[in-house]
Amino acid sequence: PSPRSGHPNGANKEALQCEIEELKLKDLALDQEIAQLLSEGYSLEELEKHISLLHEYNDIKDAGQMLLGKLAVIRGVTTKQLYPEYDLELSD
Repeated sequence: PSPRSGHPNGANKEALQCEIEELKLKDLALDQEIAQLLSEGYSLEELEKHISLLHEYNDIKDAGQMLLGKLAVIRGVTTKQLYPEYDLELSD
């Protein structure tokens, strides 16, 4: 069959099946992690709030990294060279 026919060939089908199995394992691992956190006294609402805050933090960090990158281009330096100027750690 041609790749455009919509029917995956044997290799593609095997790769998709492998990916499905990997996702099932990840899902199981996440379910186990959630169960562990719940057993430690965390609530689903609290976990959802933490996840939401982490997403917000990552969005803000991404915006900051983008701005640092643009500033570095304008100044003709590397982003790394700007870190000390703004009291940032390389791990930030």
